[in-house]
Amino acid sequence: MEEKLKQRPSNIIKVVLFGPESTGKTTLAQQLAKHYKEPWVAEYAREYLQEKWNRTKQVCQPEDLLPIAVGQIAEENKWTEHANNILFCDTDLLETKVYSEAYYVGSCDPLLEKYALANTYDLYLLTYVDTPWVADDLRDKPDERERMFEYFKESLEINSKPYILLKGNKTERFNTAVKEIDLLLNEKINAETYRSG
Repeated sequence: MEEKLKQRPSNIIKVVLFGPESTGKTTLAQQLAKHYKEPWVAEYAREYLQEKWNRTKQVCQPEDLLPIAVGQIAEENKWTEHANNILFCDTDLLETKVYSEAYYVGSCDPLLEKYALANTYDLYLLTYVDTPWVADDLRDKPDERERMFEYFKESLEINSKPYILLKGNKTERFNTAVKEIDLLLNEKINAETYRSG
């Protein structure tokens, strides 16, 4: 099981869209992937839980979290092979850990927690709750977005993860993200030039 939660080694830049539900993460991941002509990793939990809902009308339970984590890393590792310089991830295991603790009285599977903290990313794009709530079969906390946002922010800070906060409309968020990602890309190019020179 542990091998299935590990990232495949890679020297590409990995950027995670991170934050509460219905804060524009998927839209922004797609915009950035298109802008940089690089792949993005969809949120496996949505596919998994939508299929579960369609089949049983049941929502996420603690026993679903490890299969979701395994599926997410499998998708990330697959798309890592297709990226040239950068990969956009529409979630990571740290987000799964946050949801586990928020929904299940502070508990998180030790294996999930281990790899939520061990797997590494170059930048987290933390999305604020100033976007309109859009209901669907899976979203269920429209009145707790501010509280959930603070939980997400705290998880990044406690674990010393590199992040920037994204607020405003789609264009403002996109432009802020691009400025930060361009800096990372320039650093990567300069480092590679230095090593080869």
